[in-house]
Amino acid sequence: MNEDQATTPQTGKRVLLARPRGYCAGVDRAVQTVEEALKLYGAPIYVRKQIVHNKHVVRTLEAQGAIFVEENEEVPEGATVIFSAHGVAPEVYEQAKARSLKAIDATCPLVTKVHHEAKRFAAEDYDILLIGHEGHEEVIGTAGEAPAHIQLVDGPEDADKVTVRDPEKVVWLSQTTLSVDETMETVARLKKRLPMLQSPPSDDICYATSNRQHVVKEIAPQCDVVIVVGSRNSSNSVRLVEVAVDAGARAGHLVDFASEIDDAWLAGAGTVGLTSGASVPEELVQEVLAHLAARGFTDVEEIVTANERLTFSLPQELKRDMKAAAARG
Repeated sequence: MNEDQATTPQTGKRVLLARPRGYCAGVDRAVQTVEEALKLYGAPIYVRKQIVHNKHVVRTLEAQGAIFVEENEEVPEGATVIFSAHGVAPEVYEQAKARSLKAIDATCPLVTKVHHEAKRFAAEDYDILLIGHEGHEEVIGTAGEAPAHIQLVDGPEDADKVTVRDPEKVVWLSQTTLSVDETMETVARLKKRLPMLQSPPSDDICYATSNRQHVVKEIAPQCDVVIVVGSRNSSNSVRLVEVAVDAGARAGHLVDFASEIDDAWLAGAGTVGLTSGASVPEELVQEVLAHLAARGFTDVEEIVTANERLTFSLPQELKRDMKAAAARG
């Protein structure tokens, strides 16, 4: 054994670290919106629903003075309320107006795109099949744009229950955070029954969801276990675990924090895959890497399948107020 080997023991345990991972442009914008609103208007700032689906982010913003509520009725009249990244139905805006709330819309622009598609196809009297998960905030918001025209299709099995008025005037849209493969399987099932089914003008599943799933598919076949950092109510994080197992990982687990990792998962493992959902700050991934290193997983290789450079500007109503405040000095 030479001196180098003596000082750096080779454990044979490695981590394949996925990239892209973590924050997408829409999440970054939503979190920044709350932070900037707190600086500009002062605490408290009310946020309808979780701004993004991540426990750590919500707790951090609460500590800074954000108050998370379920509905507008819980916000004092005349106060400031921020709508979450997942989007809201038109009636939510009406409720805010009725309570004289100052509403700031932090909906991800890619979700807003799906809302616009829903409105346009409804105006043209199409039946709209919205592929998504029942009860998810994004689905509720999109369906609220044209409830008379939209029916939910929750996975491939739901495809056989669909009924439409005119099989030649039907289009599918989707929640932005789904499994790409499962969505295409659902579309294929729908097209068997509805051969004239139209697709959205551009893919509804967001770039970040697709990219994170793609890199997990790359690493999963080499992994004994894949750990996904993310919260249980985060659709895109939950999908990453499913994608990892489907792509060949022997096991997949979702954790909010490093402390939730069970050492039994690592017993006998040589390669651990690590990624994080689109609403997860990088510090939580680094804590997991430290946790794994303490258990002998010191060889870390980052696997990169895409470089993300997209950014979204802050909501117009917030930018306007920030500009006015700057002008006042």
